Amino acid sequence: MTSYWVPAAHLPDRVAARVRITEQAGVITGVAGGVDPAGTDSLLDGIAVPGLANAHSHAFHRALRGRTHADGGTFWTWRQQMYALASRLDPDRYFALARAVYAEMVLAGMTVVGEFHYLHHDDRGSRYVDPNAMGETLVAAAAEAGIRLTLLDVCYLSGGLSEAGHQSLDPVQRRFSDVTVDGWADRVGAFADRHAGSATVRVAAAVHSVRAVPEPGLARLAAVRPDGPLHVHLSEQPAENAAVRAFYGCTPTELLHRTGLLGPATTAVHATHLRASDVLLLGGTRTGVCVCPTTERDLADGIGPAHALGRAGSPLCLGSDQHAVIDGFEELRGLEMHERLSTGQRGRFAPAELVTIAAANGHTALGWDRGGRLTVGAPADLVIIDPASVRTAGSHPAQIHYSAAASDVRDVIIGGRHVVRDGTHRLGDIGSLLTAALTDLGDPS
Repeated sequence: MTSYWVPAAHLPDRVAARVRITEQAGVITGVAGGVDPAGTDSLLDGIAVPGLANAHSHAFHRALRGRTHADGGTFWTWRQQMYALASRLDPDRYFALARAVYAEMVLAGMTVVGEFHYLHHDDRGSRYVDPNAMGETLVAAAAEAGIRLTLLDVCYLSGGLSEAGHQSLDPVQRRFSDVTVDGWADRVGAFADRHAGSATVRVAAAVHSVRAVPEPGLARLAAVRPDGPLHVHLSEQPAENAAVRAFYGCTPTELLHRTGLLGPATTAVHATHLRASDVLLLGGTRTGVCVCPTTERDLADGIGPAHALGRAGSPLCLGSDQHAVIDGFEELRGLEMHERLSTGQRGRFAPAELVTIAAANGHTALGWDRGGRLTVGAPADLVIIDPASVRTAGSHPAQIHYSAAASDVRDVIIGGRHVVRDGTHRLGDIGSLLTAALTDLGDPS
């Protein structure tokens, strides 16, 4: 058993002062406020918040940071650079990159990541000897970085959608596809069985988008997917909505509903361009929504109706998606600040509500139902924020997430293991790991 003492901690029902947290075998066994530090094993000098959840990640997109802005462009031109990058990845290169990216997340206070994984096969579209070799690469990378992983294995069958129907896969997209839903389900089922019972890994399902899986495939997937979470990109761009309306005569949200894919186990990623009826449908089915503010502004996606979705009944969570920034505090602030810009009102989400969205809700969306909470029975995942940096000095403990940045994370404990200590990850210099991995990949432009 190990005990930690902090000057203040964000507990589920309040921000408490002088808090002792005890853990055993990676699980919190006691939380007490208003206590002295005497006899505590570890004194942590900062404000404790629960581990943050990065509910939507494409690890390989990190290689595009700072490299896609020269010629402006659109989401669709950015996608061509992303495809060029995808064609360069093999298991060894992917491991080096993903390990560094996941370590960067831990340095930012993220203790679980939902990896939206569709780089399944080799660059010709052929299966590796182990059909889940690329997925196992991500499992190994997360283990070395010390982060919990929900691998959201993506079904991807078509190259896009126009008013004429679904399009054939481009050559680069062939490595994303298992050709049929049943082929995907067989591969994912074997992968899930292999990691059943893991303390650090979950294998779950994802649909890339309604552009990438035709309606019969969506209905089949609803019947054969593994139990647990299901994630899907939804209405990130107006062009997707227009194509679905032209071909299917409905919105993407309505298409997911009529194929049985909405509900409490499902998380819609982005949900930026919605009709009012879509908001009510998502909320009424308790479908979660993962908002990715730094990506949605980087790619000029737009500002979605997050507040309306939350009030309609959709649990909200956050992701860093393409990793233009890896900073959970920037994501949660982005959620609130985008609402302020679009409505002219402050305080759209209460301070404690933002922490719940960034931590507990994200864990639930990823299948870690007790995670993201500093309470007895939860995983012993703690993030310690420096309260006296040039950014946080003077901030109230209950509002420190409005001023903190990833660089203010001093300590990260995941499952009782001290992965980040005094701002240093156990793997050492993560910037050097990133540089080496990115240099090996070359310039994707």
